[in-house]
Amino acid sequence: MSYDEPGCAYCPENVRACRQGESEARGPGYCPTKVMPEQIDAAVALYEDPETKRIAQESGRVEAEGYCQWTRVEEICQFAKKMDYTKIGIATCISFVDLARTLSGILESHGFEVASVACKHGGVPKEDMGLRDDEKIRPGNFEAMCNPVSQAKLLNEAGCQFNVVLGLCVGHDSMFFKYAEGPTTVLVAKDRVLAHNPIGALHLADSYYSRVWGPNRPEKPPKLPAAGRKA
Repeated sequence: MSYDEPGCAYCPENVRACRQGESEARGPGYCPTKVMPEQIDAAVALYEDPETKRIAQESGRVEAEGYCQWTRVEEICQFAKKMDYTKIGIATCISFVDLARTLSGILESHGFEVASVACKHGGVPKEDMGLRDDEKIRPGNFEAMCNPVSQAKLLNEAGCQFNVVLGLCVGHDSMFFKYAEGPTTVLVAKDRVLAHNPIGALHLADSYYSRVWGPNRPEKPPKLPAAGRKA
């Protein structure tokens, strides 16, 4: 197992040295702060872009001001205000339209203009994307494809400066991120089984949701060497 690439997922709980600025002294050998300093320096240089720097600054301020006090909805409102955004787009799953209405009203109550587009708009048949009838949720019935590319394009055309994703499916959200011109945040990550709380599968991976593991599940978490190169 090579750790010439980032392996932060395996950092011991009692280390996490980067939080205290102590990576050099306490970070494991596979810590990216140690093994990839040139790449990190190159990335940090990108924050000199004015918009990128401002997003970094304002998101940091929101984190500090509302830490363990503001809900994510409140954080979105405060961040958008600090960024001087005036128009916000909502890319919603068709099943979340009632919640999108509430979110739209909340944003409007804070003075924002809002445009919203549901995933099934256009009513494009799944067959147009090359799906067979037996690959649909309910074979034999009309099913509209999710249309995240058009969601992004319509919100771009509406002049949205900032977008909020509300429950788009895995993969569909990826396409929205790819084609949206404005920065995007996620309010809800869809998980139909866990009431849209996908982290539940991780908390219960060793009990109720052990089915998430693949055929190569390790008996124990890998023990990594201090040097972190190979094991």
